[in-house]
Amino acid sequence: MAATVRTGSGGVVRAGGGLRGAVAAEWTKLWSVRSTWWGLACAAVLMGLMCLILASSTVSNNTNEVASDDQGVVSVSGVAIAALDMVQFVVVAVAILVITGEYATGSIRSTLQWVPRRGRMLAAKAGVLAGVMLPAGVVLGVVGTAVAGPVLGGWGRFRSVVFADDALQSGVYLALVCLLVLGLGAMLRSTAGTLTTAFLFLLVLPMLLENAGSSVGRHAADALPSGAGRHFMNGDGPYPAGVGAAILAAWAVAALWGGVVVLRRRDA
Repeated sequence: MAATVRTGSGGVVRAGGGLRGAVAAEWTKLWSVRSTWWGLACAAVLMGLMCLILASSTVSNNTNEVASDDQGVVSVSGVAIAALDMVQFVVVAVAILVITGEYATGSIRSTLQWVPRRGRMLAAKAGVLAGVMLPAGVVLGVVGTAVAGPVLGGWGRFRSVVFADDALQSGVYLALVCLLVLGLGAMLRSTAGTLTTAFLFLLVLPMLLENAGSSVGRHAADALPSGAGRHFMNGDGPYPAGVGAAILAAWAVAALWGGVVVLRRRDA
């Protein structure tokens, strides 16, 4: 996609185009639809509500007469990370619509006319999505921590270094998960189908494998995106946090590669 601009001296200059032009177009499209604004706003509200519930539950468990459910003093920013298990699906829905929304409206034909190279088109969407969701994840971490802190009171432990680390890790996790579902959306081309697949893949399947009572199932769950992402953020897995991030990134790259393959083999 490129524009031709004539100069005052009669010369012709090519403006825009290439990956830079595709990224600019995707940025404009992302912020020109209300679903993006509503989705991110709803994610912030849900994060606040989830952290309020989780923090209140922690205080209740620590102050009731049942000693077996005591959690003791917990990390305030850790509550925000725990809330991501549910909040992520609101953000995921926004990411899915970046590609499936165009198939639903038929505007994908115009997109591919402007950016006929399938790989470049998907790379532009991925770049914009990662650039938005990483800081969005950081903001969600800040919102969750701000809500959980006052509720926890003395049962909350706040350390600025841990808070900054947790907020950044939340952003990286959401960015990688959104890239993963972008690739799934490019392959499936259906909003409902992609959202259902993401829900099963990120939440249901890991829970089933972890509760299967088998070491094989637990190892398989650790290798799935959500398990790797959780170990990356919590640092409590069978491998270092960096390995968890690498596993999640590998899943995202594989999904995007699958999306490019499908885009090249099928018509819009």
